[in-house]
Amino acid sequence: MKKAIGLMGLMILVVLGGCSSGNDKAVLQATDVPDGDRIVATTVALTEIMDALDIDLVGVPSSYKDLPKRYADAKEVGNPMSPDMETLLSLKPTEIYSVTTLKYDLQEMFEERGINMTYANLESIDAMHQEILRIGEKYDRMQQAEAIVAEFEEKVAKIEAAAEGKEKPTVLILLGIPGSYLVATEHSYIGDLVKRAGGVNVITGEDVEFLSSNTEYLQQANPDIILRAAHGMPEQVVEMFDKEFRTNDVWKHFNAVKNGRIYDLEEKLFGTTGNLAAAEALDELQKMLFPE
Repeated sequence: MKKAIGLMGLMILVVLGGCSSGNDKAVLQATDVPDGDRIVATTVALTEIMDALDIDLVGVPSSYKDLPKRYADAKEVGNPMSPDMETLLSLKPTEIYSVTTLKYDLQEMFEERGINMTYANLESIDAMHQEILRIGEKYDRMQQAEAIVAEFEEKVAKIEAAAEGKEKPTVLILLGIPGSYLVATEHSYIGDLVKRAGGVNVITGEDVEFLSSNTEYLQQANPDIILRAAHGMPEQVVEMFDKEFRTNDVWKHFNAVKNGRIYDLEEKLFGTTGNLAAAEALDELQKMLFPE
């Protein structure tokens, strides 16, 4: 299979893709910054994390999703992929948070304007927990941060105990965006969830998060289960998936299709980056992987 070099750029246009890793900051500083914390979160996942940590925000992303009520008076700063620079500067932020998967696309834009940017790594559960603890320490919210991490670790322990001794199903994860779809490896956030829930990704030996699709190759892997994650415009993407599976004869040879083990993942639970819905997502995955 061909690696998805450049395909994440396509994904960014409609979702929240990109290519980068690790927590990092732009070098240049925002000017005329006031005393006190004035924090902006530019993605929904980060906004929800800040809410769970009991941290106030002056700016939040524009989104069709419902944001925490505590931020009702916060200023919307636009799409995570292209925030409104004028609005951001008017807030005189002391810290602006985005995610590492958007760093490649945002960094130059922010550095040119002298805006200090913090990129949080939410590319896996472990990375997200490290970020939560880091933010908790920085803003004196360690009690809340440690509670979030402990609650999830308890959930994982229960999931692992429930899956113990059971045969692990092989899983193919398709990430759909309007007009196309990619294959998610175990290095993707959803791939990480599947692994923790007891599934085995049919794509191994890769060091990227997503690959371009090759149905003939995937047929040889012949997964027990196919998971379809729709992003960008979920309803349109589900229709695209349905048409692909209906018109491309190769899919009818997959065991997952023959046995009716195709599942569409709810976007609010299964994002492209780590988020606080991870525990609920694991519950849903376990039902799919090990139906009673």
